[in-house]
Amino acid sequence: MTGPVPSPAVLDDVDVAAVHQWLADRSEDLVDDLVAYTERETPSDDTALLAAGLSHVEGWLGDRLGRPRSKAHHESADHGDVLVLEYDGAGDVAGRGVLTVLAHYDTVWGAGTLAEWPVRIDGDRLTGPGVFDMKAGLVQAVWAVRALRAAGLPHPPLRLLLNGDEEIGSPFSRPLIEKASADAAAVLVFEASADGALKTARKGVGLFDVHVRGVESHAGLEPAAGASAIDEIARVVRTLHAATDLDEGTTVNVGVLRGGTRSNVMAGAAEAEVDVRVASTAAEARIDELLGSLRPHDPRAAITVHGGWNRPAMERGPAIAAMYALVRRAGERLGVELAETSVGGASDGNFAAAMGRPVLDGLGAVGDGAHARHEYVSIAGMVERTAVAAGVITAFTHP
Repeated sequence: MTGPVPSPAVLDDVDVAAVHQWLADRSEDLVDDLVAYTERETPSDDTALLAAGLSHVEGWLGDRLGRPRSKAHHESADHGDVLVLEYDGAGDVAGRGVLTVLAHYDTVWGAGTLAEWPVRIDGDRLTGPGVFDMKAGLVQAVWAVRALRAAGLPHPPLRLLLNGDEEIGSPFSRPLIEKASADAAAVLVFEASADGALKTARKGVGLFDVHVRGVESHAGLEPAAGASAIDEIARVVRTLHAATDLDEGTTVNVGVLRGGTRSNVMAGAAEAEVDVRVASTAAEARIDELLGSLRPHDPRAAITVHGGWNRPAMERGPAIAAMYALVRRAGERLGVELAETSVGGASDGNFAAAMGRPVLDGLGAVGDGAHARHEYVSIAGMVERTAVAAGVITAFTHP
């Protein structure tokens, strides 16, 4: 059973400030948990390190939240495994249904990065590979639940999904994410914030390869006998780039080109790697139509398109707007004004939003530097956003 997103007014009776103080008194524990987690390298392309990292997380979750009601471990031969843990609700639950929490444990940082870039703390800043994207988010989610239990505040049944392939597009975990989200009252995504703002819209991402087959011939002796794949791919690039519409929120970028064998040979083959970002399903349909309409200038050549949409667009509909209103009220209870924003990057929240589920994304760390060497999180921001998350979670126990 799932119900509508609760009214922000239900938080008027929740002492979010007291939850914040409890967490502030234990900020060193949050930091210790994040440091221990970050010091387990979990690059997306190393299944052995991913397995070790997930094992650490599962043990830590047992220490922090206790034994789950149920556990499903989905093994992948080529990517990080997926772990789905179900926790019973605690306290007076309103029957809205389960809250699904999404948190990927893989990072973009390769094995050995810690040797040259160890975890460091400098005042309020904690830096290290993966702290911002998104290891701090999982720590915050877990401590939000701990804080509610310590305060005697109820929380609904929780479903925690951990996946190890988000940074490479979630090829293995996508159907599991969709299954875990299908019956959820809401889906909380503990990805990092964007300059402190919640992410209420994300672009969809399409990854396509355009292949052209031409006809080879001697460029000097028999130029007319050939059909240049290079010429064809150049025309395709111009057509695709012309489809960019910044007002619509659509970008089309040919980032990689390959083709030909020798300068004196009419190219027999060429290919382009294309990245597409769209803000709506309507724009997605427009790009699909364009790709399907590509035809060679020379009828002796042939064009084929491979690939597809890695993630659908996350549009700010009424359900997401209601989630933002709820989190904003939780922030107000702390005297914090939480902004919202739309971003070009995608997350696993895109999948849940495309299914019509209420999604709250960017609930994780405050900091900067995703995928960059200056990646860091604010420790005070961790405490603040953990308290905010606790408010959102307990709100789902109110009628």
